[in-house]
Amino acid sequence: MMKKASMSKVLIVGNGESPPASFLRAHFDQADWCIAADGGYDILRAVGIRPDVVTGDLDSLTSHVEDGVRLVMNPDQETNDLEKALQLAIDEGARHAVVIGATGLKLDHTLKNLSVLLQFHSKFESICFDDERCKMIILEKETELSLKIGTDISLYPISGKVEGIVTQGLKYSLHDEFLENGVRDGSSNEVVSNPVRIQYKRGYLLAIIHH
Repeated sequence: MMKKASMSKVLIVGNGESPPASFLRAHFDQADWCIAADGGYDILRAVGIRPDVVTGDLDSLTSHVEDGVRLVMNPDQETNDLEKALQLAIDEGARHAVVIGATGLKLDHTLKNLSVLLQFHSKFESICFDDERCKMIILEKETELSLKIGTDISLYPISGKVEGIVTQGLKYSLHDEFLENGVRDGSSNEVVSNPVRIQYKRGYLLAIIHH
């Protein structure tokens, strides 16, 4: 069923905003296997990509699932389709995950999926949301990034408040400072040198890195 012998890197496609076909195909080609989260199957089929698995409660799926694609029905209403897909990936051995289609269209779904990203980030060796505009990751307490000079990057305290933040390589540096929702944000910063180093002591910090 799987595209390759390894199942370590999984591509998960949700039912959010549809990226360009070339963007989808590039990620699909780099993954070991692919899960469509419910209506994400429609997005993939529209550009001629066949996933390995379709899972979710299947309330937004409009296309017929073709033969050879495994269908894993999960009616649990306590979890959303992305949670179902990520848990399936973990259960079947994935250690790295790229999620496309987790953002856009409905703001409440985007916010929920960002909460899911926080929920699952410690369960994978790496996990990110990606679309044609930006990449989103939960940073480890000490993170080093290699980014092109001039790249726009925002730091968001996804846990509500993040303390003890120190940054190097950004235009607007932080020196053992805090970010807090409704008080102080870290939006619209810029990479000025490499590598970018970010560390913090308490909370969870989301990085939004623009392509």
